[in-house]
Amino acid sequence: MSELGSIDNPVKFKDQDYDALLQKCLKTAALFSDTVFAANQSSLGIPVDPDPKKGVKWLRPKEITSNAVFVEGTMGTTDICQGQLGNCWLLAALSCLTMHPQLFVKVVPSGQSLSESYAGIFRFRFWQYGEWVEVVVDDRLPVREGRLLFSYSRTTNEFWSALVEKAYAKLIGSYGSLKGGIISEGMEDFTGGIAYSLPVSSRPPRMLWRAITAALARSSLLSCFIHAASVKEIGTVTSEGLVKGHAYAITDTDKVQRASEEVLLLRLRNPWGFVEYCGPWSDKCKDWDVIDNAQKARLALAKVEDGEFWIGIEDFCRLFNTVEMCSVNPDSMSGEAGDDTATPSWTLSSHQGTWVPMCSAGGSRRYPRSFWKNPQFQMVLSEKDVDDYDYGEDEDKKKKCTVLVELLQKYRRQKDQVNFLYIAFHIYKLQDKPGSLDQQFFSNNSPVARSGKYRSIRSVWRKVHLEPGSYVLLASTYRPNLQGEFFLRVYTKTGNIQGFQDFPCTNNYSVMVMSKPVLPEDQFRVQKWFDEKAGSDDRVNAVQFMNLVNSVLEKDYELPLETCRQLIFGEDTGGRGRLSRAQAEKLLTSLRNLQSIFFQFDEDSSGTMSPFELSLALNAAGVECDNVVVQLLWERFGAGEQYLPFNGFVSCVARLQVFPLIFENLESKGAKKSKY
Repeated sequence: MSELGSIDNPVKFKDQDYDALLQKCLKTAALFSDTVFAANQSSLGIPVDPDPKKGVKWLRPKEITSNAVFVEGTMGTTDICQGQLGNCWLLAALSCLTMHPQLFVKVVPSGQSLSESYAGIFRFRFWQYGEWVEVVVDDRLPVREGRLLFSYSRTTNEFWSALVEKAYAKLIGSYGSLKGGIISEGMEDFTGGIAYSLPVSSRPPRMLWRAITAALARSSLLSCFIHAASVKEIGTVTSEGLVKGHAYAITDTDKVQRASEEVLLLRLRNPWGFVEYCGPWSDKCKDWDVIDNAQKARLALAKVEDGEFWIGIEDFCRLFNTVEMCSVNPDSMSGEAGDDTATPSWTLSSHQGTWVPMCSAGGSRRYPRSFWKNPQFQMVLSEKDVDDYDYGEDEDKKKKCTVLVELLQKYRRQKDQVNFLYIAFHIYKLQDKPGSLDQQFFSNNSPVARSGKYRSIRSVWRKVHLEPGSYVLLASTYRPNLQGEFFLRVYTKTGNIQGFQDFPCTNNYSVMVMSKPVLPEDQFRVQKWFDEKAGSDDRVNAVQFMNLVNSVLEKDYELPLETCRQLIFGEDTGGRGRLSRAQAEKLLTSLRNLQSIFFQFDEDSSGTMSPFELSLALNAAGVECDNVVVQLLWERFGAGEQYLPFNGFVSCVARLQVFPLIFENLESKGAKKSKY
């Protein structure tokens, strides 16, 4: 069986198995009713209309029209029309997808029908942060005043596009959560590719046309839009019939011969299904009168108001600002023509990560005390790229390794709320032996590459050329202590040894902390305490040790009984749980040292420390550990609080001291794979 999360073995959303549900419905002769995404207001995610006449009913296709079909003929760009929801970004991406059958069938599996083996259940697949997810829906669709409320087809008895929209709404949380977005989100979720923006002004018109043509030939999805100068401008129609702040799908390129002039054209589509461009080369423009019928037939010119139209490349560059591209293969991102049959030359590495407040959400470089706590990933590049186009280029460039990095934040479009964090990534060159890097490293070194300014969008990416060597990549939000999850993927040219390395937790505590000499006054205090309190075995129990310790430590830093038991557990007591004089002296000295460290890193003198301070304090105590270990310690000893008292700090050190001893004991008994 294929790997879970692949297109052939997608993850079942909410554990709903399409085949099992279909067979159950067919066996019982009952139409499927989805309880996960029910036909109710919660799934709509939009305010209730106060007018009772505009109430929403949920109807199945054959309840809307008796001759309903899943697909009428073939799927095409004009099948998709936008309803009463501001999700042109999603529908424009879907329009682009219809142009590429091999990609379309991944999202809309074949064999689905409103007649054969019909049970009111359908399935669709979407890419989500490194894996394909299969979403099951029933075919009850929201209807208002006899018409579909949201997406619909120009062929009124066709329903595949409305069902795709419903499945995606279920995946995200509701229909309302689809309002407002960037087309790159839809493009990536329909293909698993990497989406990026290309400013129209970045290339001369004819060169841009060639780049778009090559990208379409490589099955890239393309769209474009006109920037709106303000919120008020979004949705306004220009004198040329174009909508500002609105996503248009780029569905084709072609050229026609007008006398001795070669005219380069683009075919665009407005997801609304109406409101078309009315300038040169538009549907009803007289420019077509001088073009012979053979050329018009090749272009399938249709002079109807269906939202689709042709536009000359010069006018396109004058009127539009940005082209959005989504490429399944990074080789397509050059936008230039190439060998489509060539073997893919990229290796993908990916990682799921989290930003945890007060622990691994360190913020931007403006916060040097916490920036280094952001998730760190080591990247090793061992070989320069060896592509043909390198030959004859500058020698320095030939020594570079090509790397494409994309950082995506997860689950920020949920229910009726969209809340993207400002995100970015930075790449640093490692000079010495790789390992978890501290505040000093990032304060003394500048990044060799970065994604650019922090942006409040789902993903940021950058293609960079780096020298062979070891690097560390940091993923961060602009402000610290913001909760979030992310997906990081890195493409490297095949031939590079590249991957992520988890930084291990090493424990030198016994060497750096406990080896300090015992103070004479502590030695005298312990001897006197033992003479008065010790039992016949000349040892003290946990309660007696707690009283001894608290007679030395400052009142606000006294230890509870549980912490004292943890300290005793880390000593070799022969199973008796009682300390000898030498052990008590050593522990008392260590606690004094830990208290000094705690004072040093409790910078605000609050008597507590944050996770950022904890990590620095542990390092000063001789314990080096990664963010994952610090997070686990905080969850165990922080008890859900934002700050840790002194006794919690002591417990963390005690626990890290004991674990290596347990592992060594298990290893010596041949139990390397045991869990503890």
